[in-house]
Amino acid sequence: MGTAHSTIHLVSNDEVLLASARAATGPIDGWELEVRETVAELLDSGVTRGDVVLLDGWCQEVGENVYESCRQLTGVTRCRTFLVAGADLKLSEPIAAFCGATAVLGRPLSTSTLRSALSDTAPPAALPNDGRGQQENPVLPEALLQDLIGSDSNPLVAAITDPETSLYSYEFLTFKLDEEFKRAQRFRYPLSCVMLGFDGQAEEKVLRELASIILLSSRDTDVLGRFDESSFLFLLPHTGPDGAAIMGDRIQEVAQDRGLRDLVGDPLEISVGIASTPHPEVRRREDLFARARNQFLSATPCEGGA
Repeated sequence: MGTAHSTIHLVSNDEVLLASARAATGPIDGWELEVRETVAELLDSGVTRGDVVLLDGWCQEVGENVYESCRQLTGVTRCRTFLVAGADLKLSEPIAAFCGATAVLGRPLSTSTLRSALSDTAPPAALPNDGRGQQENPVLPEALLQDLIGSDSNPLVAAITDPETSLYSYEFLTFKLDEEFKRAQRFRYPLSCVMLGFDGQAEEKVLRELASIILLSSRDTDVLGRFDESSFLFLLPHTGPDGAAIMGDRIQEVAQDRGLRDLVGDPLEISVGIASTPHPEVRRREDLFARARNQFLSATPCEGGA
């Protein structure tokens, strides 16, 4: 009769990481390595409680979002989940805790590092319960938030913010869209998604001024991020289409008053697209985003300067 083994599930397509994982796992008795390219593939294959998941911090390269992936796995697999990060990615224990991961392991993997992680028998941290038997999303502890205030060099801040505007990054917006949409559906309150942007390009100082206008026009509970080079995405909890339109109009008006201009000196022409839930055609987060994006692309721009 063969010896029972537990499984280390590595989610990655990086050949260098795969090679180091195989070499590190070989000398460790009682464990075997299984490799999956995506989190969806991992979940389809089935994971047994007591197994361990190693999630490649560079998995965005294969169409994954590390924030959302950790969130998916936490409380679903009931396994310890570790982020595998390189020094250039600058992930740290705070971001691992925020994502729901157990800890961060450096790359390349070594037998000693992996053995130490496997020997820790502490169960994975449970997500807070909403009082009805359903788990909520992980949140940053207040003490950690206080530590992050004014700290641009903190790896957590760098990982979730856009360096030019200091608004949330595209990757973190993806995570928040899923989070806010599910929360709005669960607790049955309105949620608006706003896309705002302009044609062409603008200098960094113009982007920063536009970001400051956006911040001054928002509430503390709004999620504000940069979508791409010339557009922004906002998630407005407890806000219907009328409230979202007021915010969009305010940003357009202030930008116009300040005479913001693009790289060639033309007035910044700002367009706004809005989608809200509940709505009969919005059943998924993708529907909410798609409607806001389509409204944005078809909107008539408002000049941000005379």
